[in-house]
Amino acid sequence: MRVGFTALLWILLAPAVWPASLPDVIDQIRPSIVGIGTAYPPRQPNRQGNAVSYRGTGFVVGNGRQVITNAHVIPEKLDVDHNEALAIFFGRGAKGKAMTARVVRTDKEHDLALLEIQGEALPAMELGDSDTVREGQDIAFTGFPIGMVLGLFPVTHRGVVAAITPMARPVENARTLNAAQMKRLRNLFDAFQLDATAYPGNSGSPVYEPDTGRVVGVINSVVVKESKESVLQKPSGISYAIPAKYVQKLLNQR
Repeated sequence: MRVGFTALLWILLAPAVWPASLPDVIDQIRPSIVGIGTAYPPRQPNRQGNAVSYRGTGFVVGNGRQVITNAHVIPEKLDVDHNEALAIFFGRGAKGKAMTARVVRTDKEHDLALLEIQGEALPAMELGDSDTVREGQDIAFTGFPIGMVLGLFPVTHRGVVAAITPMARPVENARTLNAAQMKRLRNLFDAFQLDATAYPGNSGSPVYEPDTGRVVGVINSVVVKESKESVLQKPSGISYAIPAKYVQKLLNQR
């Protein structure tokens, strides 16, 4: 097939489309990464002595007012007598801001929670297809490890999907299983095992493709480790992520 001169010239002069670099992607997704915690009204006396408390990480999706995090990050009780509220924290360092949020629904089986921001919309991240994730694939995740110490400065880790593995460990004897493990064996699903280390505060961080920023998973240690590593006195430093398809299912529920 012959290509005309004009068409050939357009092909030669058209800018090449290259995958974005990770620093560019981080700049793009950083405004979507939020801290999850609690906050008291300004100058409100409280028993804790702290105006805010960081508990984990979340990320904005959907309409810009929806936030995904781990269900275990959400506090079971609030100090309602002193107007403590669930909050999301956004921005950077001393320029960080807080907005109140409410829990819309949770998926305890996959340890996910959907929150709604009570305020302005924020840039949202795009969900990718977690069913296409392969072992050896590059990933990155961004969050607030040890947020109470390091503050509101998002930290990015990079690694690969080391394995796609059932979330419950194999057992030799059913009598060694507790009730939670029995339930998870009945509702078995695969999780992503990562070779990058997640720290306290990273729970709820988005795991994304480093060249597109599309979310393929959510960092989680609590649910998976208490199933797979319950026989260990000291849990390993292995990190796990819940596939993003369960985030999509949570968003689609009505």
